[in-house]
Amino acid sequence: MALAGIAKVERNEAGIETVVGILRQRYGERFQTGQAIRDQHGHTMTYIPGQAPDGVFFAEAAEEVQEVVRICADHRVPVIPFGTGSSLEGHVNAPGGGISVDLSKMNRVLAVHAEDLDCTVEPGVTRTQLNEYLRDTGLFFPIDPGADASLGGMASTRASGTNAVRYGTMRENVISLTAVMPDGRLVTTAKRARKSSAGYDLTRLLVGSEGTLGIITSLTLKLHGIPQAISGGVCPFPSMEAACNAVIGTIQMGVPVARIELINGLGMKSINAYAKLNYPEGPCLFVEFHGSDAGVAEQAEMFGEVAAEYGGGPFQWTTVAEERAKLWKARHDAYWAGMALRPGAKSLSTDVCVPISRLADCIVETEADIAESGLTAPIVGHAGDGNFHVLVLADMDDADELARMEAFVDRLNMRAIAMDGTCTGEHGIGQGKMQFLQHELGPAVDYMRAVKQALDPLNIMNPGKIFPLEG
Repeated sequence: MALAGIAKVERNEAGIETVVGILRQRYGERFQTGQAIRDQHGHTMTYIPGQAPDGVFFAEAAEEVQEVVRICADHRVPVIPFGTGSSLEGHVNAPGGGISVDLSKMNRVLAVHAEDLDCTVEPGVTRTQLNEYLRDTGLFFPIDPGADASLGGMASTRASGTNAVRYGTMRENVISLTAVMPDGRLVTTAKRARKSSAGYDLTRLLVGSEGTLGIITSLTLKLHGIPQAISGGVCPFPSMEAACNAVIGTIQMGVPVARIELINGLGMKSINAYAKLNYPEGPCLFVEFHGSDAGVAEQAEMFGEVAAEYGGGPFQWTTVAEERAKLWKARHDAYWAGMALRPGAKSLSTDVCVPISRLADCIVETEADIAESGLTAPIVGHAGDGNFHVLVLADMDDADELARMEAFVDRLNMRAIAMDGTCTGEHGIGQGKMQFLQHELGPAVDYMRAVKQALDPLNIMNPGKIFPLEG
């Protein structure tokens, strides 16, 4: 299997052996070296082979993370943060071995400041756990990448998801962080004020850094009021181009859509089969509106009018919570539904993002490329911000199919970059997209590398991710 662009990281055998011995003695059963648990913490949800760490430490406090990082720094051993393992680009792999720091036990909600619309949580808290905790406050945290990911992991990969068109991404919703830096010091990047001009924005530097600059130990997040009313529904279109143009029209008209998700015909076919539904099996938009009773009805009607201009419809919408939950469960299960199209196949889930004015062009060209390549690959997208995902299914024992898949993914990423887009809207770079970052940003990568070398001169923080340390 080709792994073009993945950086090599040399193993420090003597250092690893020493650190494993120290942590085993100091932490007992909270430090595990069994093969099964190591494999679990080096796994990846895509076709990139797993690379297991040499041990897994289950942290329960920031002070423990500090101690482990200091021990690893003393012996030049890699440290790989682990949340829930739901990332898609090999972020939790350990190419040079080392210690996986599992943060799932750091899962307390530390404070909720309802009057300020913010809260502070430990990194192992998941988005579902947080929203269940907040349920009686009338507030919620809106970032929804689909998987029940940990909030620390979501910040590390700058996650977004279905609600990003209205509420933004993790970048806009993290107010401040605490993080253990490569020398073991604990830093706080900002206070709780909603804006600040005080120095460099270290919060934004760590959000999206994929664990390569530090390990997040707490996050202060923006919260939002639970809408008085929500409406949502599904609208079919005669073509992907028509559906994309309806998205552009909706956004340009200023309709305050909360979610606007695009699924192509193959994706709809897979959802119907997986969830036993009977939606139209052509391109569809799943949409949702938040606001007052009158507001969500008006927004739904406005969207229906826009859709009709592009041949879409009928747009069937509802405010009934149970019906909306069924609709969005189908959308969130799109990954598993797609996998069911080829039982036994492996998947490569990739994403790109383009300006919404180029979304139709990019998707139409991509669908043609899939057909010409003879691949099975449903498409879903967070269309309101120009971000879409392709789930490529392949037999990993078929060298020809694997080569066609990798060539297609190369073209997809370069196509998005050529349209003034990005090789990843939300998956992150990790190992899987390293070869495209240089094409996208050019000399800017040299400055990223300089930041990494300045903050982590020993290269112990999740090495082998985002870019090679040497250009």
